[in-house]
Amino acid sequence: MDMDNSSNLDRIEIILCDTQDGANIGSVCRAMKTMGLTHLTLVTDRIYDEDRVRTLALHAYDLYENRKEFTDIREALSDSILSVAATRRVGKGRKTSRVNPQELANHINTLGPGKVSVVFGCESNGLSDDQVKACSMVVTIPTSDKFPSLNLSQAVQIISYSLYQNLRAYSGQSNVVTTERVDKATDSCISDLTAIGYFKNEDEKDFTKEFLTSIIARAGLTEGEVQRFEKIFTKTNRIALHKQHNKEIGE
Repeated sequence: MDMDNSSNLDRIEIILCDTQDGANIGSVCRAMKTMGLTHLTLVTDRIYDEDRVRTLALHAYDLYENRKEFTDIREALSDSILSVAATRRVGKGRKTSRVNPQELANHINTLGPGKVSVVFGCESNGLSDDQVKACSMVVTIPTSDKFPSLNLSQAVQIISYSLYQNLRAYSGQSNVVTTERVDKATDSCISDLTAIGYFKNEDEKDFTKEFLTSIIARAGLTEGEVQRFEKIFTKTNRIALHKQHNKEIGE
């Protein structure tokens, strides 16, 4: 297998949300670097004991030194073309479709250049519902039902290994829009649907917004494709308003 996939690996970002122990961050750094991943982002307001990070990171401590930090997950994901929540929990608000690590790598191979963020939660509770909602898709590591839980660095290691093994070099695909652009497109579509009275309540509106956001992001659309997608909703709104206007005149 051709392992000249450094350009594809270089656009992978590992995001850790509210990690509780600096030692676990160090273990994650080591897991990442052994698989060619170097971009670490922390979403937290905690201050970590750097000695604990260094002890477990060993020669991968530079990943921690070069980390990015945010306090808001959506801000951290704004320039990503794909955001992936790593979680095994299911339930309302945690997305209905999910992929395994190899399927994730296969999907990334279909995308053009741009940052791909894989998001992990804290050690005790994993990702919250809101953090999962902020991502465009879910990756789940298959495990035994008898003891399905993995610790943080183990989960990062398995997904990093799968990406290292399965990502290919770029093949000249078109540029994919960022998460920030996807959010703007979704807001535009929701505004048009609201204008024609599509939603019965706020829950239906929120669900539809999350659904559209996930679909657009997972599709890996270009700017031109996103504009055409928006135009469908804009035109639907205009047609509905025109018909309503003609009806009022007729009355």
